[in-house]
Amino acid sequence: MLKGHGGNIYDLAQQLGCHPSEIVDMSSNMNPLGPPEDLVSLLQENINTISSLPEVDANRTVNAFADRYHIDPERVIAGNGTTQFIYSIPRILETKRALIFAPTYADYADACAIQNIDYNYSTARESVAFEHDMNAAAQQIQGYDTVFICNPNNPTGNIIPAADLEQLCKSHADVNFVIDESYLMFVDGFNTQSMIRSALPNVMVLDSMSKFFGIPGLRIGFLISSPVIIKKFKTYLLPWSVNSLAQMAVHYLMKQTAEVETFIENTVKFIAQERYILFETFKNSSLIKLFPSTTCFILARLYGNLTADDLGMHLAQDRILIRNCSNFSGLSDRFIRFSLKTGEINRMFAKKLLARISQEESILK
Repeated sequence: MLKGHGGNIYDLAQQLGCHPSEIVDMSSNMNPLGPPEDLVSLLQENINTISSLPEVDANRTVNAFADRYHIDPERVIAGNGTTQFIYSIPRILETKRALIFAPTYADYADACAIQNIDYNYSTARESVAFEHDMNAAAQQIQGYDTVFICNPNNPTGNIIPAADLEQLCKSHADVNFVIDESYLMFVDGFNTQSMIRSALPNVMVLDSMSKFFGIPGLRIGFLISSPVIIKKFKTYLLPWSVNSLAQMAVHYLMKQTAEVETFIENTVKFIAQERYILFETFKNSSLIKLFPSTTCFILARLYGNLTADDLGMHLAQDRILIRNCSNFSGLSDRFIRFSLKTGEINRMFAKKLLARISQEESILK
């Protein structure tokens, strides 16, 4: 396994001599309101299901997902998280050359590297808040057979409108496009921005339950594509890939009950409010710049003598873990990412961060 990921609460806890639960993990992009209480209660009440094998092909789970989004179940496959699909895509598609929209999640490159597949980046510039020029990208795609796009993107938090993505994919019919929508539910109006219902045969959409519903340990992911591509993946799918509790969670979350819909609405509203407060808090600082985000996390640029390492170590003393973005292609040790938590934690984090920035400002004066 390649290591392209960021903060590790277990390593930091060991360094500080504390329990991992004592670490405020702002490096992990999970819904601060999740998981839904009703879901947790349901899983607790049905814990005995782990004594039996789950449905071998997760067929009912696939049908529940397909019904929720009004798509053909033959276009859907369920797996042990989206990571399972990311690492199998280059092999199953027999990718020769891959292009990755960057800066972004490291696993797309790692998946190619493991298979010894040539890959390159189409890197958006800081000067335009890391928004991709779609006309330039369309030209750059020439010569590649697979393109990875995280939308909305991690770590920048920006989103490419679905209409632009549809046009890009349509204009390159001989190229396979992998659109990772793991963070899309955090976006206001996410249903209108999803590519799940795209009829283009060269589009593959990754959908994750982990981030929005706060259940990464259950490992639930879906791949949505044409029946032809899904059939290829089914050939390689291992039996019992989705565990019993994960399948139960999907059935609950896909029912569109009032509880689930309220949870979704409250999350989107809460995230938008917290983002606004943090942007207002730091808008006049000369040593940190927050980039616009549509998600639960924010990318920030550091100035002066501040570096991601320095700030990370400073916050670690208060048992706060942030994401050092120096290992993202296209970024450097001047970038950090932090994920929104509860209002109380966000205020505490802002206070600690402002204190460190004020120290640096006084030195520069």
